[in-house]
Amino acid sequence: MKTLDYIVPDSVTSAVQLLADHGDTACPLAGGTDLIVDLKHAPGNIETLVDVSRLNEFRGIEETENGLRIGSMVTYGEIMENPICLEKTPEIVAASHTVGAVQTRNLGTIGGNLVTCVPSADSAPALMVLDAEVTIAGTEGNRTLPIENFFVGPRKTCLERHELLVDIFIPKKNLGKPSSFYKFGLRKGQALALVNAAAALEIIDGKIEEARIALGAVAPTPVRSLSAEKHLNGKKPTKELIAEASDIAVTECKPIDDFRASLKYRKHLIRTLTHRVLTRSLEIASKS
Repeated sequence: MKTLDYIVPDSVTSAVQLLADHGDTACPLAGGTDLIVDLKHAPGNIETLVDVSRLNEFRGIEETENGLRIGSMVTYGEIMENPICLEKTPEIVAASHTVGAVQTRNLGTIGGNLVTCVPSADSAPALMVLDAEVTIAGTEGNRTLPIENFFVGPRKTCLERHELLVDIFIPKKNLGKPSSFYKFGLRKGQALALVNAAAALEIIDGKIEEARIALGAVAPTPVRSLSAEKHLNGKKPTKELIAEASDIAVTECKPIDDFRASLKYRKHLIRTLTHRVLTRSLEIASKS
């Protein structure tokens, strides 16, 4: 690994300006669990690391009158132990448990996982079904957008070179919503997902008022199953309806056929995991 310059900015404004000034030769450093590996094998033209891990603006988990804010520098270990997350976003906690090993969860950040933007990112589906939004800081100030618009392609987000992910925000109406997350990998731990899935349901008067389904490792980016959601909305949940929605979800995905799993097997997993997260979310709703 080549020698790199190392800068610790004292503010978000300073950090984004440093990234803007250095252009393609600089990159931000947070937990470093993905970045350091990448720099060892393919450093490209990176010459400077801008360490943003000490900036308070990127830290903290707090519930406000409008919802829940999770700083981009919050680690998975923090999420797993946070009482607010345990009570009101159990699907995010469940996703956090599946990320890497204990050491990775103690260093790796939720923001870093999103910015790395691999199709199998475990945190993405759990956040997408809660209609999460992300805040992005740049030289011209902050901007906010829905999390599904954050993902552009494999390992590519909408971030400009000088921009930084500040936090993730979940609207109050979605906190505590009946939801679930499942991941399937080739091992029980430290495995990339062959498919991961999340669902969240709002049940009113015995009918599904609003459904959310999101899947990972099934397309170039994590995706919402919009047609499957539409098929569920306004209907009384039944085993037949859940099966139909699970079949529809398969048609909305573009899984690959590679050495880790065949296309046929991945389609089977999409159907199975969609059925599982919807069924589990309904079970949670029936107890609330």
